[in-house]
Amino acid sequence: MLENLSKQSPKILVVGDFMVDNYIWSACERISPEAPVLIAKALKQDKRLGGAANVYANLTNLNAEVFALGVVGDDEAGEFLKRHLKGIILTQKGRKTPLKTRILAHNQQVLRLDEEDSSKIELEEELISNFNEIAKDFEAIILSDYGKGVLSKKVCQALICKANALNIPILIDPKGDDYSKYENATLLTPNKKEALEALKFKDLEGENLKLGIKKLKNDFHLKYSLITLSEDGIALFDEDLHLISARALEVYDVTGAGDSVIAILAFCLACKVPILKACELANEAAAVVVSKIGSVSVSFEEIKSLSLSTFEKKIKSKEELVSLLEKQKDKKIIFTNGCFDIVHLGHLSYLERAKRLGDILIVGLNDDESVRRLKGEKRPINKAYERACMLGAFYFVDFVCIFEEDTPFELIKALKPDVLVKGADYEGKEVVGSELVKEVKLLEFERGFSTTSIIERMRK
Repeated sequence: MLENLSKQSPKILVVGDFMVDNYIWSACERISPEAPVLIAKALKQDKRLGGAANVYANLTNLNAEVFALGVVGDDEAGEFLKRHLKGIILTQKGRKTPLKTRILAHNQQVLRLDEEDSSKIELEEELISNFNEIAKDFEAIILSDYGKGVLSKKVCQALICKANALNIPILIDPKGDDYSKYENATLLTPNKKEALEALKFKDLEGENLKLGIKKLKNDFHLKYSLITLSEDGIALFDEDLHLISARALEVYDVTGAGDSVIAILAFCLACKVPILKACELANEAAAVVVSKIGSVSVSFEEIKSLSLSTFEKKIKSKEELVSLLEKQKDKKIIFTNGCFDIVHLGHLSYLERAKRLGDILIVGLNDDESVRRLKGEKRPINKAYERACMLGAFYFVDFVCIFEEDTPFELIKALKPDVLVKGADYEGKEVVGSELVKEVKLLEFERGFSTTSIIERMRK
């Protein structure tokens, strides 16, 4: 499923409150003598897409073809959004674009300063007119409502009516306690707190959850009803109630988790993925986001990695490794290769000593066909993926890359390691790829250990 989705690029329109998230990272070591407050020394500052713009960023990261439609002020934050968003961004003179400044000390948020204008926009008709002209070009539409004045009841109903006439799914991240303005949408994505405010329920536990989620669907004529339940996952009601459990990860920051959920849901519905499966993927996307700090985007690769064990995550393609090593230019890269058909003590000793030569150890692994060509038709004993998993289980192996050729020359050429490691039996022989690296190291093998001898003992 994820493999197929990662190859799709659906056209998705995002309408709503586009905002800027400003992060100031600081160090804090003492209390002010002037007042009982922390003294924070600013280390760095960066601006990120926030609000509806974070939904846009999530979709872009998923490789969707995204278009933005919204209203900003004639200020610095508005100009920032115009530079970073593809679409129709209308400017209202004198309006303040929402800007949230978060101050973090030692990776903990200690203060947030908000600058915004939440009054209703003056460009409703222009926004609706633009929407009516372009809506037909999209496979899904998201209304990202942060209560900053863009998505009034008039705007929401006009956009929902048009989307329904075109048979395009329209998904809404709601705000406030009056959901009548979202009537007839495909789905809403309130969290538990937001749903309680809209339903006027005391709680959403047990039977109340089913009653509440069903009421949302019926009262507002939704195709699907959803409530995100934080650490408890996602509740979905179509013809019945479905509970999708959350992935247990350490939570650092819940900022932007809802944006990732609605982005995944829209992407999936645009690609005709069944709603239950879409919710499962959205749940996993949220797990990735809350394990990071700040407004961040999620990729299908990160979602996929959640279902992999630690050692499986070490198995990378040549292209993935090239990309990863681009960010590790200050590290000393060690490379070795082999068949590693039946892993034994000799392999462990050899690889552990290879790792000591630098920072990152990459093992090139012959695929099954190349092993057959090198070792004969009865080899390998274990398939390439199984051999790769065994190698990945060792703490001293950082990455494993399976290659098809008889030699690792092309892999070494692409990865450009600093040190190429081979066994001492290569003394006086040509080492493939030696001209591509800074240094070649030959390591002694543990005596008395070899895959061939193990196979012979088994046969006897």
